[in-house]
Amino acid sequence: MRAFGRRLLASQETGLFVVLVLLTITLVLVAGSHPDRRTGEIVNNFWNSYTLIQTATDASFFAIMAIGATVVIISGGIDLSVGSIYALSGVVTALALREMGPMGSTGTTVVALGLCLGTGLLCGLLNGGLVVFLRVHPFIITLGTMWILRGIAFVATKAQSILVPPSLTSVAKASLGMGDGLYPVPMLAMLTCTVLGTIYLTRTVMGRHVFAFGGNLEASRYAGLALDRIQLGVFALSGLTAGFAAFLGASFYGSASSADAQGYELYVIASAVVGGASLIGGKGSALGAMLGALLIVLIRQSIRTLHFDQNYEWIVVGCAIIGAVVVDQWSTRMTARRLAATAGSH
Repeated sequence: MRAFGRRLLASQETGLFVVLVLLTITLVLVAGSHPDRRTGEIVNNFWNSYTLIQTATDASFFAIMAIGATVVIISGGIDLSVGSIYALSGVVTALALREMGPMGSTGTTVVALGLCLGTGLLCGLLNGGLVVFLRVHPFIITLGTMWILRGIAFVATKAQSILVPPSLTSVAKASLGMGDGLYPVPMLAMLTCTVLGTIYLTRTVMGRHVFAFGGNLEASRYAGLALDRIQLGVFALSGLTAGFAAFLGASFYGSASSADAQGYELYVIASAVVGGASLIGGKGSALGAMLGALLIVLIRQSIRTLHFDQNYEWIVVGCAIIGAVVVDQWSTRMTARRLAATAGSH
């Protein structure tokens, strides 16, 4: 029990959680209050059900993508195309639903989910296939597909926004008994993806292989691991999570366009890195990715609440990325020194 407590206190996720709690407390203290329009009660401008669920909703779309991107980063790769996969998946689905016509709520939801996941998976397999067979660094491959996939979405829509059926929006905006104006579906989807991602990375053979691949490529090769299959799989998973995020986003906002998720690459990679994923591979977690996404959204919320210029958001996020990488490298060096000192003493 004591060893578990030490591991918990030393984990990156615990540190992130503490930072989130402190930032939340700060926001509650400085946000002020207002009378509720329906009940007349005085409520905090931040600590109320509407703002909290909206904050989680804002984080959910790129948090889900960050979970898939974290798996790629753990393997030692990078995926810059997640925003473009999101856009193309949403566009393909919206165009297909428009052509198919009315199908009923259940049929529309099943078809839309299948199209988004299928498109995302194909894009992920394309990325993985190009990386594996061309032997080109993932940064270059995904930088290229980032432009290609968004360009396809742009040409397919002629830069127009394509509406999705209202029955699909009613699913994503279901209140689930929480009352009008509260839409917890994206938040619940984010939590579900975090749990599934954690199980995949910590409780499956494939997850352990991803860590081995990113931690020591040569050792993985000598151990007989199917390296090409692992690399193809991590990009497929990243594409799949981007497709699922696109399903939620298009359904929630009621439309899809080629401009969707533009710049999300920054938020996704920032969420993964701030959440503890190491850009040299071998380290990261699904929970850390979700907490990183929530932290970035809270930083944005803080800038709005304190009435700062919103352009500072980019500066703060950039500083957070650099700070997280510096802390990660410092932690890695300290661990290496401790291990060397322990080995020397024996």
